[in-house]
Amino acid sequence: NLGCLGDGGALFTHDAARAQLLQQLANHGQSQKYHHQRIGLNSRLDTLQAALLRVKLRHLPAAQAARQAVAARYDAALNGLFGLCIPARDPRSSHVFHQYTLRIEGDSRREAVRQYLKQHDIPTAVYYPLPVHQQPAYAYLGYRPGQFPVAERLCRQVLSLPMHPGLTVAQQDYVVSILLASIR
Repeated sequence: NLGCLGDGGALFTHDAARAQLLQQLANHGQSQKYHHQRIGLNSRLDTLQAALLRVKLRHLPAAQAARQAVAARYDAALNGLFGLCIPARDPRSSHVFHQYTLRIEGDSRREAVRQYLKQHDIPTAVYYPLPVHQQPAYAYLGYRPGQFPVAERLCRQVLSLPMHPGLTVAQQDYVVSILLASIR
């Protein structure tokens, strides 16, 4: 998570052919200036953002460790509580916790919890309110509600809690205490 002044990203690969393809896709599909081998995007990172991100990159390991510590504190406080599911992790990988997204079981509970947290000045987010098959951009595919019931249920249950490297223990304790009060 390296926020900057706009959108950007980085890809890493050991495959030279894949690197060339990705560079073309990120540069309007051009193999050389004004020669488009494929349809691409304008996904180039401007030099100002690159300079800022270069400085921020040095702080990335500490920021990731701080996010992981926040996630571990949430896990310790919330794991095993009836009706709450903490984020699952694969032990073979390391999670950077761009978000800390819970599942709140029960279709109407999520909104009640969200409103309770809002009343106590705790910001939350629902990053995925609709599954992909219900997004207007994919309406032409003809999918109907009920065809992907698990995705639909999960979209009704997810709620992301405050997550950033600067979240203090006291702030997190407050989030947890209000969340616990909301589910009692």
